[in-house]
Amino acid sequence: MPDTTSSELPNAARDGRLSYAVFQLARAHRAHAAAMLRALNLHPGQELLLMQLFDHDGRTQAELLERVGLDHSTVSKSLRRMQEAGLLTREPAPHDRRVMVVSLTDAGRALREPIADMWRTLEQISVRDLTPDQVEMFTTCAHTIENSIRDLGRQAPTR
Repeated sequence: MPDTTSSELPNAARDGRLSYAVFQLARAHRAHAAAMLRALNLHPGQELLLMQLFDHDGRTQAELLERVGLDHSTVSKSLRRMQEAGLLTREPAPHDRRVMVVSLTDAGRALREPIADMWRTLEQISVRDLTPDQVEMFTTCAHTIENSIRDLGRQAPTR
């Protein structure tokens, strides 16, 4: 099968080399993570929700939505699938029946170590050709870029 993910920079992206590299990196990383998640019978993004619940079980659906940064429909669909798979429960909050509290089941809690192992393995694969200093520098740069993009999204549109 031919490699369709050539790293050759298209002419239209020549003034966006970093952005194109970020896109290619994110695509490759997500594809590999998705394959690893399939082995755990999970879909991409579900592990992010589970990790939030591992840290603090019984979060509201709104809290999860805010913490993972995904859109409402994606989170709702993922939580529904995970509930159907027996990984979690969703129940109305005692203080407000409109608020849904999400809690892990034993099956969901059992995924804590497999997910931690998956992320550890993905990290080892990702950094295998980098020095610790390069990993630190990349991580710092990635957070700086992410913050720049988020800050721009928070600014009021100018006319």
